[in-house]
Amino acid sequence: MRKTTVILAALMLAVLGTRGAEARVSAIGPDLSRPSDWRASDEFSRAEGNVLITDVPAGKGTQQRCMERVVDMTPYRGKTVTFLVKYRSIGVSRPPEAYNGIKFMLKYKPSPESDFRWPGGNGMYGDSDGWQWTSFSETFPAGATSGTLIMGLQNSHGRVEFDLSTLQAGTLFTPEQRVNLDWKVRYPAEIAGHCRLRGVMSPGTIRYEDIRTLKEWNVNLIRAQLSRNWGKVGTELDLEEYDRWLNGKLDDLERAMDWAKEAGIKFVIDLHCLPGGRNLNSNMRMFAEKKYGDHFIEVWKRIASRFKDHPQLYAYDLVNEPLQSVPAPEGYDYWNLQRRAAEAVRKIDGRTPIMIESNMADKPETFAYLSPLAMDNIIYKVHMYAPHSFTHQRLAGEGPVVTYPGRIDGEMWDRERIRRELKPVIEFQKRHNCKIYVGEFSAIAWAPGAEKYLNDCIEVFEELGWDWSYHAFREWNGWSLEHEGDNPQTMKPAGTTPRREVLLKYFKRNEKAQSSAGGAE
Repeated sequence: MRKTTVILAALMLAVLGTRGAEARVSAIGPDLSRPSDWRASDEFSRAEGNVLITDVPAGKGTQQRCMERVVDMTPYRGKTVTFLVKYRSIGVSRPPEAYNGIKFMLKYKPSPESDFRWPGGNGMYGDSDGWQWTSFSETFPAGATSGTLIMGLQNSHGRVEFDLSTLQAGTLFTPEQRVNLDWKVRYPAEIAGHCRLRGVMSPGTIRYEDIRTLKEWNVNLIRAQLSRNWGKVGTELDLEEYDRWLNGKLDDLERAMDWAKEAGIKFVIDLHCLPGGRNLNSNMRMFAEKKYGDHFIEVWKRIASRFKDHPQLYAYDLVNEPLQSVPAPEGYDYWNLQRRAAEAVRKIDGRTPIMIESNMADKPETFAYLSPLAMDNIIYKVHMYAPHSFTHQRLAGEGPVVTYPGRIDGEMWDRERIRRELKPVIEFQKRHNCKIYVGEFSAIAWAPGAEKYLNDCIEVFEELGWDWSYHAFREWNGWSLEHEGDNPQTMKPAGTTPRREVLLKYFKRNEKAQSSAGGAE
């Protein structure tokens, strides 16, 4: 490695500080760092002291070459666990598939009868700037079994090293770290007494005919996503280009909000695409690189200045599905960056609610360690896609068929199980007297029992008094209420669907609320 690269790596660690350089999690499960527990898959992998090495010559990178060890899954059941380790790489070739390359991955079964899952920090290649963190997180079902942890290369040649002394499995954030424990949120009268909001996630660009259809459906809320490059890594790095794109999206949004005046539809502005995008660990880059976090705050100043007086504005949704599974520089973690943006928005707009999301894609279980902001008029938002093996089944057209209600990932899933999944959110609401908004929930169009799942989710939301928006309206056919089919390739328009009928039934309640002049229906 060049001397300048080593110097730059040292400077990066100095910037991150002790917390960033020496990350620790609250450990769960067995010690994974003993070299003697690891086995090589072939002659290209080995352990040297506390370092696992995979060194594959050119021409041999056509399969998985790795070190691996069996993992007892019992301690992880029912928990969200973060796995992290430091690695460095030299000359790792770019794999033909985005999910291969440098592998830090767990292979396990959600239940004995399930197919394997493969969560991991994958897709890295090339030369690293010294030792770097890679990580992944997974929420393990109660029946999780057959675990194998894997580190090495797949469909790539080159050299990668993993420092076993840094390998950890546990929780990066814990309930014991919470602050503002006694904070109770207060709302102005127009928000505290606002009628129930029931709506949809928007398409990428909202057309006038979309507004007309949603009015016919009695929708009263649109969560308008400012989105592109969803799920991709290495995007949104050019901030000047990002700003040009965002300005165009804000023009489109303002036009749609003007159209919505006559329909009486409110808007949540959702910054779905963040400055810096995602890095190779699928973490949001702004939680690791300050220039992107600083730009994120500036973006929200711009949005608040432009939309603060628009009559159709209901709330600002600061970060869509925060993802942070590695340490952040001080003040740039998923919670503090939202806090700082909220404080900046409040100086511009003291009236509009601000929405805060929890970590790991806003999963319900992360509300167990979420702290409230010490601010009023804050709404806390959650996403509901559990069990994932049902809601996202056969996304690529293959895989097991999973039916709801029924036994999924070793557990019986029904309305009461949905309620238990949301228990951390319910407890958070009770502790802090706050409003809850379900920003996204769905089930893929071809999931057997999708309409029953949606109905049960909404019934729980309604009983709890939560606002909600379905994912998504005219965005992708797999989520569409206006399409049917049994896989992504067979989707076709449909006059109506059982899922659509469920949503229309509950949207009808908005019509009653409007006729009662702003009641809490």
